Amino acid sequence: MPEGEPAGVEQLFAEDFSQKVQLANAKTNSREEVVKYLKKQKGERLNCAVSTDILEESADYMVAKVTLKFESFTKIGLVTLEREGNSWKVSKSINSYKYYLITGGLRVIEAKPLVNHMFI
Repeated sequence: MPEGEPAGVEQLFAEDFSQKVQLANAKTNSREEVVKYLKKQKGERLNCAVSTDILEESADYMVAKVTLKFESFTKIGLVTLEREGNSWKVSKSINSYKYYLITGGLRVIEAKPLVNHMFI
């Protein structure tokens, strides 16, 4: 269960970081917006299963797929990281969602998002 720890969170992101959220109305969040949001999440626990797959990797960049599976939706993020000196910084995040309408024990993919989530 991932838990928010905002101390030093701004160090994780490149200066030109952007986050794109693929919804009916696509939204782009700036580095400042994401850092501010994450700092508010101190101690918040996400009730989800997390999996990470490295899709591409070189000495100076990496592309990862991060999947957060909640009971009623799944968030899929493609995250690009770039080496800056001796550390890695997140330079871009593109997120999409699959929502589920649960009725009578059956799960049906709902075409329309229920809410706009910002977390990475």
